[in-house]
Amino acid sequence: MQNTLSIIIPIYNEKKLISKFIDRLYKSFKSINCQFIFVDDGSTDGTTEWLDENLKLFFKNENYKLIKIDKNYGKANAVKKAIDFVEGKFTLLIDSDLEYDPVDARELYEIAIENESIEVIQGSRYLGGKIQLRKHLLNDIAVRVNTLLFNFLFDQSITDLHTGTKIIKSNFLKKLNLSFSRFGLEIDVNSQIAKHDINIYEYGIGYIERSKSEGKKITYIDGILSYYFIFMARFIQNDLTTNISILYSFIFMTYAGTYFGLGLGKIMITILFAITGMIIGLKRKIIPLTLVFGAIYVGSLFSKGNGRIFPIVLFFIIALIYSKKLSGKLKFIKKNALTKFFI
Repeated sequence: MQNTLSIIIPIYNEKKLISKFIDRLYKSFKSINCQFIFVDDGSTDGTTEWLDENLKLFFKNENYKLIKIDKNYGKANAVKKAIDFVEGKFTLLIDSDLEYDPVDARELYEIAIENESIEVIQGSRYLGGKIQLRKHLLNDIAVRVNTLLFNFLFDQSITDLHTGTKIIKSNFLKKLNLSFSRFGLEIDVNSQIAKHDINIYEYGIGYIERSKSEGKKITYIDGILSYYFIFMARFIQNDLTTNISILYSFIFMTYAGTYFGLGLGKIMITILFAITGMIIGLKRKIIPLTLVFGAIYVGSLFSKGNGRIFPIVLFFIIALIYSKKLSGKLKFIKKNALTKFFI
């Protein structure tokens, strides 16, 4: 009988908690046809030895697998190794540190199997009335800021970008080209889901955050890298036609921005124009973008000096609205290898 659920559990240096976690995980899912995939990501604290000796005692004849990685390469690499062995219709990704409760993960699974339309459902630490404990203010702020930035760039409305509990249909998960390292996994997965226009469902879960002395592993380096990963996912890892449009828009808008302000003000305006150019290049091809740039030029004719920015902004906004409508109409036109760069 085919497994209905595969569970991927990356583990690194969790000897103090691993017994309690696995006991809770097993009890939460023992009543369903389930595959457990443990990935020991180069543990050095005795976790590896514990897994060797005790997994068979917990699971006996149950369907489980232990993957050992000789060196710690991070959560993303561990999950990628495990995906090759997934057999279930759905795959659950869950951390092994007990910050997330396996009981909540079971609830997510029940929701997924009862709703045919759900391909992705994630646990959110910011929804519902379940128990919460947060110990690091900056971590909480970073999650909220990153989630807001992700929603803006990917036209989403999720509440928890970095959640460590998510369920994804396995046939879709196996199609993902995961490339980010460390804790970039959640950004990598969610950005690709968004680009495939798949709905991301959320459900409230509990969260008991650990302190660094208790074994929490994420660092400020991961916080800095998260912005790099978001930038790469949105502005670099696209198809060629989208990247050409982004580059075209970035160059023109940067050039346009150099005509305003002096000194530091000029630098700030140029940067703002450049960022705006990259963003509008995401959803528009060459012809709609050219309409926008033409409107900027026309707006520049209505005044002189820095005063030109006001008619330019007005014409820019009007052109954005009409270019979006134009893009919507052009997308239904049959395209060949050349015209898809323009419409």
